[in-house]
Amino acid sequence: MNTDFPLPDNELQRLAALRRYNILDTLPDHAFDDATKLVSYICGVPIAHISFIDEARQWFKSEIGIGVSEVPREISFCQYTILESEMVEINDTFLNDKFKDDPNVTGGFKIRFYAGIPLTTPDGYNIGTLCALDHVSKELNENQRNALSIIAKHVINQLELGTKNIELDRQKKIAERAVLAKDSFLANMSHEIRTPLNAIIGFTDLLAQTKLDEVQEDYVDSVQIAGENLLLIINDILDLSKIESGNLTIEAAPFNLKKTLKHVYNLLKVKVPKDVEFNLFLDADMPENVVGDQGRLNQILVNLIGNALKFTNEGEVTVSVKNVEETEDSYALRFSVKDTGIGIPKDKLKSIFERFTQAEDSTTRRFGGTGLGLSIVKQLIELHKAEIHVKSREEVGSEFFFVFTYKKATAKEAVSKAASGNNLGKLKILLCEDNILNQKLAASVIQNFGFELDIATNGEEGIELLSKNTYDLVLMDLQMPVKDGYQTTEYIRNEMNMTIPIIAMTAHSLVGEQERCFKAGMDAYVPKPFKQAFLLKTIKTVMTKDVDAPQKRVIDFSFLEEMACGDENFKNEMIGLFIEKIPEQSEQLLEALKNNDHETVRRTAHNMKSSIDIFMLTDLALCLSIIEEEASKGEFTTEIADKINIVHCGIEEVVKVLKEL
Repeated sequence: MNTDFPLPDNELQRLAALRRYNILDTLPDHAFDDATKLVSYICGVPIAHISFIDEARQWFKSEIGIGVSEVPREISFCQYTILESEMVEINDTFLNDKFKDDPNVTGGFKIRFYAGIPLTTPDGYNIGTLCALDHVSKELNENQRNALSIIAKHVINQLELGTKNIELDRQKKIAERAVLAKDSFLANMSHEIRTPLNAIIGFTDLLAQTKLDEVQEDYVDSVQIAGENLLLIINDILDLSKIESGNLTIEAAPFNLKKTLKHVYNLLKVKVPKDVEFNLFLDADMPENVVGDQGRLNQILVNLIGNALKFTNEGEVTVSVKNVEETEDSYALRFSVKDTGIGIPKDKLKSIFERFTQAEDSTTRRFGGTGLGLSIVKQLIELHKAEIHVKSREEVGSEFFFVFTYKKATAKEAVSKAASGNNLGKLKILLCEDNILNQKLAASVIQNFGFELDIATNGEEGIELLSKNTYDLVLMDLQMPVKDGYQTTEYIRNEMNMTIPIIAMTAHSLVGEQERCFKAGMDAYVPKPFKQAFLLKTIKTVMTKDVDAPQKRVIDFSFLEEMACGDENFKNEMIGLFIEKIPEQSEQLLEALKNNDHETVRRTAHNMKSSIDIFMLTDLALCLSIIEEEASKGEFTTEIADKINIVHCGIEEVVKVLKEL
């Protein structure tokens, strides 16, 4: 190590402490510049600086009156200041034996006055200095010395804050990567499990429609129940992921409430233990039809009633629905599921709604289950802008209840929902699907519907068959070799100029996939494993052009409103800027992907993310994080291309919603 200048006893530790802050050779910073200006003003000097001293130099983070970024350590005054624990003040350098012959006293900066205070870290290392210098001799008063001491502490606080922010940012990125890894895992798991499960459930449905003896029927029933239970577990996990990403919304469509409740009752009757009485009590004033989300009500009740039946060995399980309030256009209905089961300990009542949590560790072993049901129930109820409540006593029983407000269904809505014509004639359908099991299953199901079916194993084959034959409908798998479902659909729409209805069919569950399907030109979306009735209903809707508009994305303005502090003009200005700037950046992202420009993709994704976060678009923000990270590695995978396309479609949908507002 160079010994042309004095060294502190703890030099190696001091240098390590300096490096910890990552401050050397960084860009100018307003906080440091303001501190330097303050020193110059308080002390009335033309020269001031904040500097840090490494092995060989004094580097100026901020300076006034110096004009250089660094000087050799051996010619600096501050090489001596970092040896001290308090301020060094030289009133007249001409009278100081150590400095009177210094080149910066006799010439150079012509320093006549010097006051330097060491910048001391919380663990006691002097990593730099805060200085005031003048061309004339002077003496600081007590107030000026105190002010310099306070500013020096402020500089160290800024450095500490910077390291904490860097660490927070690092931890945030780790957390984001963990969320992305989880989402990616869930999507892939969904695809890998749903593909064979689709075949198992589908062929079991077909087998159940053939002539079977009593024992065979029992076996088929068992397989169907096992398949449905496995599907419920997968859907629980995927629903949780969708709720977290803000991608699950509550529908508003007319449905028959009484029929729905009786259907749930009949469905779960088969699970009732022999010593348990299972009751359904409906209020005489309860409406027949309401407007709401029938599927999510089903899901909530099946979870709650299923739990009640699972944990009740004797006594009764009672489901009741009561009309608690009626207005001109809505009903408030109280749903209750009450049992005489094992009950829940008082200290566990709050934690039972946490994911993967059950009231006791032994519960999973005794009764099974994922521990996800109540977590999803709670979040689904909150999406309805309601709360779930629970009363319970150990060995006495439990009651779960909530109140939903449903809009009244008009007579016209109720009739139109009930009316359904099933005569579609003899349709000729083209299936684009590469999985042999799924091909066989679809062939059997479509033939059962009385339709004709041709099969293409990839998009290219599908295009060729479409150019030779006339079809009424295309069932399109999204993941295929040669040309995937998106590319094939875009070719059919843009190159062949065909308006033939196309239904997307996929076992994948990627965030934003439905938006992307509709953007590519598809008419409807059927997730695998599909139920025959749902597939037939979807075929009917696209063939009669009675397709529901795709579910609009719900935008959470809570963070923006918090920033706006009630200023509507600010909020509107931010929305206007989003509409103006973000689509341009989305186009830049696509263009950079085409040009294989990793740096532009990384930079653009990073810039977009801050705007996306303001509008709480969590799913798009997570996609952008993984795009930024992968682009920084200098490679583009098919997954990155897919996520960039999802972001692009998501942005278009968000802008459309914002413009309507």
